[in-house]
Amino acid sequence: MSKKFAELSQLNLSQVNKEVLAKWDENDVFSKSMTEREGCPSFVFYEGPPSANGMPGIHHVMARTIKDTFCRYKTMKGFQVKRKAGWDTHGLPVELGVEKALGITKEDIGKTISVAEYNAACRKDVMKFTKEWTDLTHKMGYWVDLDDPYITYDNRYIETLWWLLKQLYNKNLLYKGYTIQPYSPAAGTGLSSHELNQPGCYRDVKDTTVIGQFKMKNPKPEMAEWGTPYFIAWTTTPWTLPSNVALCVGPKIDYVAVQTYNAYSGEKMTVVLAKPLLNMHFNPKAAELALEDYKPGDKLVPFKVVGEYKGTDLVGMEYEQLLPWVKPVSVDEKGNWTDASAQAFRVIPGDYVTTEDGTGIVHIAPTFGADDAFVAKAAGIPALYMINKKGETRPMVDLTGKFYLMEELDENFLATCVNQELYKNYEGRWVKNAYDPQFTVDNKYDEKAAQAAESLDIFICLNMKAENKAFKIEKHVHNYPHCWRTDKPVLYYPLDSWFIRSTAAKERMIELNKTINWKPESTGTGRFGKWLENLNDWNLSRSRYWGTPLPIWRSEDGEEICIGSVEELYNEIEKAIAAGFMTANPYKEMGFEPGVYNKENYDKIDLHRPYVDDITLVSASGKPMKRELDLIDVWFDSGAMPYAQLHYPFENKEIVDNRSYYPADFIAEGVDQTRGWFFTLHAIATMVFDSISYKNVISNGLVLDKNGNKMSKRLGNAVDPFGAIEQYGSDPLRWYMITNASPWDNLKFDVDGVVEVTRKFFGTLHNTYKFFAPYANLDGFTYAEAEVPVAERPEIDRWILSELNSLIKEVDACYADYEPTKAGRLINDFVNDNLSNWYVRLCRKRFWGAGYTEDKLAAYQTLYVCLETVAKLMAPIAPFYADKLYMDLVRTTGRDTVASVHLAQFPVCDATLVDKELEVRMEMAQKVSSMGLALRKKVNIIVKQPLQKLMIPVDTEMKARLEAVKPLIMNEVNVKEIDFVEGASDILVKKVKCNFKILGKKFGALMKQVAASVTAMSQEQIAELESAGRLTLDLNGTPAEIEIGEVEIYSEDIPGWVVANEGILTVALDVTITDELRREGVARELVSKIQNIRKSSGFEISDRIAVVLTSNENSDAAIEEHKAYICNQVLADSLTIGEVTGGVDLEFDGFVLMAVVNKN
Repeated sequence: MSKKFAELSQLNLSQVNKEVLAKWDENDVFSKSMTEREGCPSFVFYEGPPSANGMPGIHHVMARTIKDTFCRYKTMKGFQVKRKAGWDTHGLPVELGVEKALGITKEDIGKTISVAEYNAACRKDVMKFTKEWTDLTHKMGYWVDLDDPYITYDNRYIETLWWLLKQLYNKNLLYKGYTIQPYSPAAGTGLSSHELNQPGCYRDVKDTTVIGQFKMKNPKPEMAEWGTPYFIAWTTTPWTLPSNVALCVGPKIDYVAVQTYNAYSGEKMTVVLAKPLLNMHFNPKAAELALEDYKPGDKLVPFKVVGEYKGTDLVGMEYEQLLPWVKPVSVDEKGNWTDASAQAFRVIPGDYVTTEDGTGIVHIAPTFGADDAFVAKAAGIPALYMINKKGETRPMVDLTGKFYLMEELDENFLATCVNQELYKNYEGRWVKNAYDPQFTVDNKYDEKAAQAAESLDIFICLNMKAENKAFKIEKHVHNYPHCWRTDKPVLYYPLDSWFIRSTAAKERMIELNKTINWKPESTGTGRFGKWLENLNDWNLSRSRYWGTPLPIWRSEDGEEICIGSVEELYNEIEKAIAAGFMTANPYKEMGFEPGVYNKENYDKIDLHRPYVDDITLVSASGKPMKRELDLIDVWFDSGAMPYAQLHYPFENKEIVDNRSYYPADFIAEGVDQTRGWFFTLHAIATMVFDSISYKNVISNGLVLDKNGNKMSKRLGNAVDPFGAIEQYGSDPLRWYMITNASPWDNLKFDVDGVVEVTRKFFGTLHNTYKFFAPYANLDGFTYAEAEVPVAERPEIDRWILSELNSLIKEVDACYADYEPTKAGRLINDFVNDNLSNWYVRLCRKRFWGAGYTEDKLAAYQTLYVCLETVAKLMAPIAPFYADKLYMDLVRTTGRDTVASVHLAQFPVCDATLVDKELEVRMEMAQKVSSMGLALRKKVNIIVKQPLQKLMIPVDTEMKARLEAVKPLIMNEVNVKEIDFVEGASDILVKKVKCNFKILGKKFGALMKQVAASVTAMSQEQIAELESAGRLTLDLNGTPAEIEIGEVEIYSEDIPGWVVANEGILTVALDVTITDELRREGVARELVSKIQNIRKSSGFEISDRIAVVLTSNENSDAAIEEHKAYICNQVLADSLTIGEVTGGVDLEFDGFVLMAVVNKN
C-alpha cells in the first residue's frame, strides 16, 4: 500500500486505456469478476453473435458499450454475470462474400467448384476478421468470454437446432407449402418476411409505369358505342403484364364508363375505371369539350361519362389477353397440363382493391403476387406457367430474374402454348437491370449505369404504345422491397418452401411480449408489437449451400421424417443400411460415438452440405428418403442461441429447465434486430417453451455521421474505431456515446463531441483529483484518522455528501431501469456543477491553509469519499479511467483491497446523510450566483471587481432559504450586501409576454383580448401567477385561464442596475462602482496575477515570496490599503512599491504594472 497518492500530470486517456488493460490482463480481472461472484445470484446476459467475415465499425463500439455497461453494473451489485461470446457463421453475408472473393456466382457452385470446396471456403472466410473483432473487444473494454465462444457452424450447435425443429415438427408447426414468397435473384434464395422488414429494405424507387388497355370481349351496350371498349389497369411492374390472367375490381367500388380518345394514337375508345379516380386521369376542364372536336395532339382530351356500375356489375366480363406470348395452363396432380385460356382473362372480385391510386382495377398475375394468387385461386383463374424440359411448372421468369429461354422449355408446351414469333423478342431478357450481369463488374454493381440503361419495363411499354395498348406511360416513385444483403430488388415468386406456422402462436407471442421490459417501450408496443399483430408464417427455407441443413428426409410419395439429434440420424442410417439404401454408416466409419458430447467427438463429423445430402434414409413403408435440400433461415440459428450455446438438451439441460440460465435478464442489439434476432428469440421461446427468452431489451439506434447521414466507406464518412480508440481512448468514446443520446435514439457521431467530453468531464474530474492529491500528500492524509462526524462538519461538506448520496440513489435507479444516459448525465452534472465548480472551488482555502486542523481533515475526507464514489458510479460506462482513479485512491488509503473497481461493491445510498432542504438551499445559492455572474458578464465587469448590492424579490420561504446561504452568494457574486425585497417593489417591475404559439392554439379568436389582458397585468397578478402557476383573466365577462409555462415573465433593467429572471427567481445587480470598490477590485486582481507568476515560476505551494511593484497612480492607493490582504493571499513576506528591472508586465484595465517576484 502506497503512503502517497499518485500525483498525475496531463490527462492522456489513450495511455490510461493501455495501462489499465495491461493490469486487467496481468491480474485476470475479467475472470475474477465471475469467480469472485460464485454462489451469488445470477444475472443472465445473452450476446447477440456478430459475423466475423467483416470488419467491426464504430457502431459496434456503441452497441457493445451498452451491453458492457449493464453487465459491469450488475457485477458491482453483487451478481455473477457470465458473458459467453458467440460467432454468427452462416447465411447470406458469408456466402455472398465468398462468391465475391472467388469470382463466382451461385450458379457456379456444383459446376466449377464443388459444394464441399465452397463450404470449406465459407468456413474459413467467416472467421477472417476474428483477430480484429477480438482486438476491438479487448481495447474498448467489453468483457465477454472469447476463449470459449459459441459458434453457429459447430456440430453441437446445429444438433440443438435440429432438436428445436423437431419439437416444432411434432407440434405440427413445421410444414411444406407452395406459395408466393419474396425472392432475391441476386442472392439466389427466398427471404422471410422479417428479413424483408429490416430497416432500409423498403426504398423509394422511380420506375416506368403503365396503364394498360385490356380490350373487352363482351362489353355492355353503352361501352361499345364509341370506339373500342377497354378496361384500364395500372402497374408499376410492366414486366409482369405478359403473365396477366385476370383483372380485379372492388365489389363495393363505383366504376364509370368513359368515352374519350387515346392520347398517343388519337383512337376513339371507351374505358372503364373507378369513379373516384376519374379526375386523376381526365382533366376536369375537358369535360365540357365536344368529343367530335378533338384533334390528335390537343392538350385537352375530351371525355364523357356514359355509364356507372358497382364492381359486382363488372365481375365475369371477359377481355382479350393483353400480351399473348404464352397461354395459361392448368396442371393436374400427375403433372399433366392443358391449355386453360378459356378459364382466364375475366374480371374477378377482390376486397383488397382500393382507389388510393391507379385506376381501381388491378392487373392480376398470380405467379408474382400473394394477393394476386389468392383472389385468382378463389375465382378459379389458372396461373400462367411455363413447362420446362423436366415437366415442372415455372413462372415466366427464372430464379436469376430473366424470362426463360425457349430452349429450356418442354417442346410440346413450346409448340402448343407459346407464340414463338412474339416471345423470341423477350426470351432471356432481365426483368430488372439490377439482375443483369453486365452491370456487375468485378463483383461491384454499377447502379448508375443500370438505372441509365433502357429497362425491360421501358421496352415493353414502348411496344404497348406502338400497338395501341398503353393508355398512359409515366415515371412514378413508389416504395419497393430490396434484399437486405445485396441491396437489389426482390421478386415475389412461387416457391416450394418449408414454413414455421408462427401464426398459430401469434396471440401467445403478443401476450408474452407484454411482460417484456422494452427500452424504449414504444418499440415493444410499436415496431415489434405491431409486427406480431400482423405476423405471417415464417419462411424457413433457404436455397443455399452454407448453413444449417433442414433435417427432414422425404420420399417421393411424401413420407417424411424430421431428425432431432445426431444419435437419431445415426440410428436411422443403420436402418437404411439394413434396407439396402446405404452401404455404410459414415458416422460410424469416422469414429463418432452417440451420446459422447465432447468437442473431439463432434469434430469427427460434419452436419453441413454436401455430406448430409449423401445420406439416404428409409421410410416406414420401406421407401428411400432423400433430405430436403433447403437450408434453414440463418435467423433461426441466432434465435436458438439460448439453447444451442449450451448444447441443450443434450448438455446443461437442468440450467435451462430450472430457469437459472434462461431466460436472459438482459439483451441489447440494434433496431434492425427488432424483426430479426429479437423476433426469432421470442418466436422460438414461445412456440417450443411457452416462455419469453429475455426479460429486458434495449433496441439501440443507428450511429450516423455528424450531419445525420448513414456512415459508409463509399461516402468517406465512416469512423475507424481502432484509430478513434488509439487517439482518444475508449472511455471518451463510451461516455460520449452513452451521454449524448439515449441508446435507442440515433446518434450523430461527432469527434468534436468526444474531445468536449474529454475536456469537460474527464478533464474536470482529473483536475479535481490533481488538486486533491498534492495537498493530501503534503499533509500526509491517508484516511488513517477517525472519521470527523458528518454532523460536525461544515455545512458545505454536509451539502456535498447529501448531494452525493442523492446521486447514488438516482444513478442506481437509472442503471436498474436500463437508462444509462440519465445515469451518465447525473454523474457529469455532479462532477462539473457540484463537486468541481462549487465544492472544491469554495473550499480551496481549507486545503491550502496552514496546519492540519479538523476542518482540513473533514475537507479531505469529504472530497476523498466523493472521488471514490464517483469512480464506482462511472465505472460501468467508463471502465478504464474509473479503475485508475479508484485504484489510485484505495491503494493509498487501503479502504478497499479489490484488484479493480469492477470487483468492488456498488455504492449504497446512506439516507441519513441526505438533507433535501440543504440541497434546495444550495441549489438556490448556485442559481442566484450564476444569475449574478451572468449579469456581471452582460455589463463586462470582472468577478474580482467588488460591487455593492444584489437585490432579490422573495416570499417568506425563499427568504429563509436565501438568508442561510447569504454569505456564500455574496462571496460568489462578490457583492457587499444582499437586499431581500418582500411584497411589491417600485424598483423591480415585472412584465409578462405571451407565447403566441401556445396561447394562439388555446384561445383562437380570443387571442387578441388575451394578449391585451396579459400585457396589462398588475404586479399583484404577476405575483399570483408566479406563486400559483396559473391565473384566470377576465375577458369582458369570459374567464380565460393562463399557465406560467404559456407566458414569459421578465424584468426590465433600471438605471444603475441590471436584472435577470429564471423561473421564480429575479435578481437585480447594482453595477455602480465607487472609488472604494475600484481599489478593492485592483487588489483582488493583483492577487490573481501574482498567483499566476508563482505558478509559472514553479514555486511550491508552501514557498514564501517577496514582491516588488512599480508605482502607478491607479494602483498605489489600492496596494497600500489592502497590503495585508494581498500578502496573506500570495504568501508574501514583503510587498513594496519601487524601482523594478527585468520584471513581469501585469496588464490591468487602463494601465500596466511591472512586478518582480522572488522566493524567500
